[in-house]
Amino acid sequence: MRAIVQRVSRASVTIDGETVGAIGAGLLVLLGVTHADNLDGARGLAEKIAGLRIFNDGDGKMNRDLTDIGGAMLIVSQFTLYGDCRKGKRPSFIDAAPPSVAIPLYEEFINSVKGLGIAVATGRFGADMQVELVNDGPVTLVMDR
Repeated sequence: MRAIVQRVSRASVTIDGETVGAIGAGLLVLLGVTHADNLDGARGLAEKIAGLRIFNDGDGKMNRDLTDIGGAMLIVSQFTLYGDCRKGKRPSFIDAAPPSVAIPLYEEFINSVKGLGIAVATGRFGADMQVELVNDGPVTLVMDR
């Protein structure tokens, strides 16, 4: 799995003019799944991201996690994270898992985050989505599992 994790002051996902998911302070996670991923990896990545100490403490140091600040997570599926641009000018998405593999792992990631007591909002798998965010910091991390 590959995730782009952004610390946000707010973020939302809109589909066909309707906001389907929105959060205030927390994390926007763009999540991609590849063929070799499994349920344990989805659970592990969810725990790792939820526990990232990337929120400021009273001294202005990144020392607090999502639970510490009472934040939420907006999770958006994004197969393009596995786009390969090394050859030519048209990305190849051969490394992205098909929906039959990706959907259960995406859902396991979501359920794992919820199981940690974190409020979760999502986009809609496979939909044409507009994602808006205010990156706080900015803080952006790329994570592979």
